[in-house]
Amino acid sequence: MQNTAKQVAEHLLQIKAIKLEPTNPFTWASGWKSPIYCDNRKTLSFPEVRTYIKKAFAEVVKEKYPEVEVIAGVATGAIAQGALVAEEMNKPMVYIRSSAKAHGMTNLIEGEIKAGQKVVVIEDLISTGGSSLKAVQALREAGCEVLGMVAIFTYGFQKAVDNFTEANCKLDTLSDYNVMIDRAQEIGYVQAEDVDQLKEWRKDPASWGV
Repeated sequence: MQNTAKQVAEHLLQIKAIKLEPTNPFTWASGWKSPIYCDNRKTLSFPEVRTYIKKAFAEVVKEKYPEVEVIAGVATGAIAQGALVAEEMNKPMVYIRSSAKAHGMTNLIEGEIKAGQKVVVIEDLISTGGSSLKAVQALREAGCEVLGMVAIFTYGFQKAVDNFTEANCKLDTLSDYNVMIDRAQEIGYVQAEDVDQLKEWRKDPASWGV
């Protein structure tokens, strides 16, 4: 799994799904200043990377959740990822909207789902985990048994760890912030003097750069 984590991190850096700018930080929608920006939707545009991630997802799900019956993607970033994993595993797939439709059937979960089914949720990115866990709650309210969630990448915030613990939801990720920083330094994507800033940000992202 450690080799997979390194390879996923390298892929994300190479295609610039992850951008690192310690000296010219990004501003997130939350207002946080950040030396990192992650957009894993870019992986869909690179067949080699897309395939690697799809297969890595499927391996984790088969190993950790062999009893899975349905794959669920979280809208919007993980709808395509969920479909790819479901196709690889020959499983039914649904996706969960961020909010219910305002018209028609007013669905929150799109696709065929039945109470009692065992579901694994696919996500592209974990920050605090709030929006991801709303999807878990929607599935539980529909009567499903959520076995766990698997995501491409996590920043590793303590807030996310606490939120998943409180929600009693298992979380596995293909790669994470610490592995990515180490790999970025190994391949020369960042310099040694930048690493301290990148590690400091993760400790207190709300205050970093203020």
